[in-house]
Amino acid sequence: MGTINITNARKNLFQLVADVNVGFNPITIVNNKGKNAVLISEDEWKNIEETLYLSSILGLVDNINSIKNNENWDEAREFNADEEW
Repeated sequence: MGTINITNARKNLFQLVADVNVGFNPITIVNNKGKNAVLISEDEWKNIEETLYLSSILGLVDNINSIKNNENWDEAREFNADEEW
Protein backbone atom coordinates (compact mmCIF):
# COMPACT_ATOMS: atom_id res chain seq x y z
CA MET A 1 0.00 0.00 0.00
CA GLY A 2 1.41 3.34 -1.02
CA THR A 3 1.40 6.39 1.22
CA ILE A 4 1.10 10.06 0.28
CA ASN A 5 0.56 13.22 2.30
CA ILE A 6 -2.69 15.09 1.87
CA THR A 7 -1.09 18.09 0.11
CA ASN A 8 0.43 15.91 -2.60
CA ALA A 9 -2.77 13.86 -2.82
CA ARG A 10 -4.73 17.03 -3.52
CA LYS A 11 -2.27 18.01 -6.27
CA ASN A 12 -2.32 14.53 -7.85
CA LEU A 13 -5.90 13.42 -7.20
CA PHE A 14 -6.73 12.54 -10.81
CA GLN A 15 -3.60 10.39 -11.13
CA LEU A 16 -4.19 8.72 -7.75
CA VAL A 17 -7.72 7.74 -8.77
CA ALA A 18 -6.40 6.36 -12.05
CA ASP A 19 -3.68 4.42 -10.21
CA VAL A 20 -6.02 2.72 -7.73
CA ASN A 21 -8.41 1.80 -10.53
CA VAL A 22 -5.68 0.15 -12.60
CA GLY A 23 -3.69 -1.73 -10.00
CA PHE A 24 -6.12 -2.31 -7.13
CA ASN A 25 -3.42 -0.88 -4.87
CA PRO A 26 -4.88 1.20 -2.05
CA ILE A 27 -3.18 4.45 -1.13
CA THR A 28 -3.02 5.80 2.42
CA ILE A 29 -3.46 9.57 2.56
CA VAL A 30 -1.89 10.98 5.72
CA ASN A 31 -2.47 14.35 7.32
CA ASN A 32 -0.79 16.19 10.16
CA LYS A 33 -3.64 15.50 12.61
CA GLY A 34 -3.17 11.73 12.73
CA LYS A 35 -6.46 11.01 10.98
CA ASN A 36 -5.54 9.16 7.81
CA ALA A 37 -7.73 7.92 4.98
CA VAL A 38 -7.42 5.15 2.42
CA LEU A 39 -8.20 5.61 -1.26
CA ILE A 40 -9.39 2.46 -3.04
CA SER A 41 -11.17 1.78 -6.31
CA GLU A 42 -14.94 1.50 -6.44
CA ASP A 43 -14.60 -2.11 -7.64
CA GLU A 44 -12.43 -2.96 -4.65
CA TRP A 45 -14.92 -1.30 -2.29
CA LYS A 46 -17.78 -3.30 -3.80
CA ASN A 47 -15.76 -6.49 -3.32
CA ILE A 48 -15.19 -5.59 0.34
CA GLU A 49 -18.90 -4.84 0.85
CA GLU A 50 -19.88 -8.16 -0.74
CA THR A 51 -17.39 -10.07 1.41
CA LEU A 52 -18.67 -8.37 4.57
CA TYR A 53 -22.28 -9.07 3.64
CA LEU A 54 -21.69 -12.73 2.80
CA SER A 55 -19.60 -13.19 5.95
CA SER A 56 -22.48 -11.80 8.01
CA ILE A 57 -24.87 -14.58 6.90
CA LEU A 58 -24.92 -17.00 9.80
CA GLY A 59 -23.35 -20.34 8.86
CA LEU A 60 -22.60 -19.49 5.21
CA VAL A 61 -18.83 -19.58 5.54
CA ASP A 62 -18.99 -22.86 7.47
CA ASN A 63 -21.26 -24.38 4.81
CA ILE A 64 -18.95 -23.32 1.98
CA ASN A 65 -15.91 -24.67 3.81
CA SER A 66 -17.71 -27.93 4.54
CA ILE A 67 -18.64 -28.39 0.89
CA LYS A 68 -15.13 -27.47 -0.20
CA ASN A 69 -13.60 -30.03 2.16
CA ASN A 70 -16.10 -32.87 1.63
CA GLU A 71 -16.82 -32.87 -2.10
CA ASN A 72 -14.95 -34.97 -4.63
CA TRP A 73 -13.59 -32.23 -6.86
CA ASP A 74 -11.92 -34.73 -9.24
CA GLU A 75 -15.34 -35.33 -10.78
CA ALA A 76 -16.25 -31.64 -11.06
CA ARG A 77 -16.78 -30.25 -14.53
CA GLU A 78 -16.02 -26.81 -15.82
CA PHE A 79 -18.99 -24.42 -16.05
CA ASN A 80 -20.65 -24.37 -19.44
CA ALA A 81 -23.22 -21.61 -19.99
CA ASP A 82 -24.77 -23.55 -22.90
CA GLU A 83 -25.45 -26.62 -20.78
CA GLU A 84 -29.12 -27.30 -20.07
CA TRP A 85 -30.16 -27.80 -16.48
